[in-house]
Amino acid sequence: MINEEVTHLFKALSHPTRVDILDLLTKGPLSTGELSEHFDVSRYAVMKHLKVLDDVHLIIVRRQGRIRLNYLNIIPLQEVYNRWVSKYESTLSISLTKLKAKLENGGSNHMKTEISSFQIEQQIEINAPLKDVSHSLIYDINDWWEFRFEEENSHITFDPKVGGFFMENWGNGQGAIWGTVLYYKEHVEIRLQGLLGMQGAVNSHYSYRLESHGEATTVKLSHSAVGLLDPKWEESHSNGWTLLLNKLKVYVEENE
Repeated sequence: MINEEVTHLFKALSHPTRVDILDLLTKGPLSTGELSEHFDVSRYAVMKHLKVLDDVHLIIVRRQGRIRLNYLNIIPLQEVYNRWVSKYESTLSISLTKLKAKLENGGSNHMKTEISSFQIEQQIEINAPLKDVSHSLIYDINDWWEFRFEEENSHITFDPKVGGFFMENWGNGQGAIWGTVLYYKEHVEIRLQGLLGMQGAVNSHYSYRLESHGEATTVKLSHSAVGLLDPKWEESHSNGWTLLLNKLKVYVEENE
């Protein structure tokens, strides 16, 4: 993050109402009307606070008909953490280790599951042209995709076409499919279906949408899942996506 972005981020966090809004959104997305019910100020005032949070990408707005849903986007906070805190820790492996454990223990008979759903919305701005980000997202995925089912002889590939596989190859015809491409529009959007470590009766879809802003590109990630879900899967996958999008950002910007 450049210094101007950091300054705007801390300014956005300087108002207690905006901090309270972010705290409420940690429990899940809320409409503007639902948020307004929690404050003794006008709906217009709440909308102004949401505009400030939206400008620094601390929230993501998705519209469902006439309803505006507001999602928490933790990636800007993760970038601040990476800048000043993570370098003094051993690694960023806490989130990685948690997800790795989920992948390895996904079939455990002790897992408590229930019919439920989750939707994760995140976005990150990468200081690189759209075509460069799109290329790295697809063709360099083995260099920034952290997670593996197998630690050795593992190579991640992405076949950018409808019906193509996002998969982990172990050689000799062995491997695992992380996702199947359902929709592909070059440099614009990729939609996939894949369990991403979840096991059992689960329907999981995720997508990347790319938007060009001059010499920068915004990557918008959406991941929805419904079925027999472990209650901890939403948190572990949200942490995992945050880690991955930051890895993509670092990889692209360092190779510009």
